[in-house]
Amino acid sequence: MVAGVFRMEFREKTRDEVGSVANLSLRLASVISPTSVEKPVVQDAIEKADLLIEAMGWIRQFREKITVIKLGGSVMEDADSLRHLLVDIVFMETVGMRPIVVHGGGAAITRAMAEAKIESQFIHGRRYTDDATLKIVERVLAGEINENIAARIEELGGRAMPLNFAGEQNNNVLFGERLTLSEKDGTPIDLGHVGRVTRVDRDTVENLCYAGQVPVIPSMCETETGERLNVNADTAATAVAQALGAEKLVFLSDVNGVRRDKNDPDSLIHSLTAKDAGRLIGEGAIEAGMIPKVEACLETLQKGVRKIHIIDGRIRHSLMLEIYTNQGIGTEIVSS
Repeated sequence: MVAGVFRMEFREKTRDEVGSVANLSLRLASVISPTSVEKPVVQDAIEKADLLIEAMGWIRQFREKITVIKLGGSVMEDADSLRHLLVDIVFMETVGMRPIVVHGGGAAITRAMAEAKIESQFIHGRRYTDDATLKIVERVLAGEINENIAARIEELGGRAMPLNFAGEQNNNVLFGERLTLSEKDGTPIDLGHVGRVTRVDRDTVENLCYAGQVPVIPSMCETETGERLNVNADTAATAVAQALGAEKLVFLSDVNGVRRDKNDPDSLIHSLTAKDAGRLIGEGAIEAGMIPKVEACLETLQKGVRKIHIIDGRIRHSLMLEIYTNQGIGTEIVSS
């Protein structure tokens, strides 16, 4: 009973508190100075063991907790970055976390449209999706990319399930409706087959997670009448995290996180509360393209997701460095 209570309390500790536990282990280990028999090779192995001890606290805290990871942008265009991220995801599942992948594929869709001699059109940052574009989005995003990510996870030793409607079997788990936007004067904006997620098949996704498989979800949804719709990958990942009550939602970005000075990578803010984030937006420290992402994070925190991370997905093993080290490499946003 005592042990059970301890485990429950430990899982609720903050980054600083868990870090102090790991640091204590490291200090205790360093009491015994290296002896003459500890050759450089042995010392290197000891340092690796120290890193595992540091990770231990985080592994225990997040065991059996769901983490939604949004893949997209330049990360998916860099073969090495994508491979390292998928290795991290396999590691997460191996040590007992429940990772879920939600992905986009804008660059690949644009290339496929160019090959088909179809010009890409964007309205308020969203791809206009007519009938011809929808066919390409479905083939590339829900078919080729989705199946490839799942296959790559399997090749790296993990287990994954592609959840799409591109093949003979419909495994789709995202349902929604057409997205309606208006100009400032109230004029409706036609985006074509573009939608927003209103329902997630939670049972299917959870069952896969607890069976040790990584659900891989493309950013498309179906209406209740069977119409397929193109969905923004950030909002799709947010919908999945909210529906599953995820412990973490991780956005992989092209920058290292939220900065006090947008032009200075060294001004990275490692931990940020919702209140502080609102203040920084008001002060202009958070601006331009980071504002909608941070605002989406704040809305997601209000709907039950415990922590949101914004990290540079181009850094080798960025997921492991953010989740399993004391300081992390990106920005962690929490409600309070």
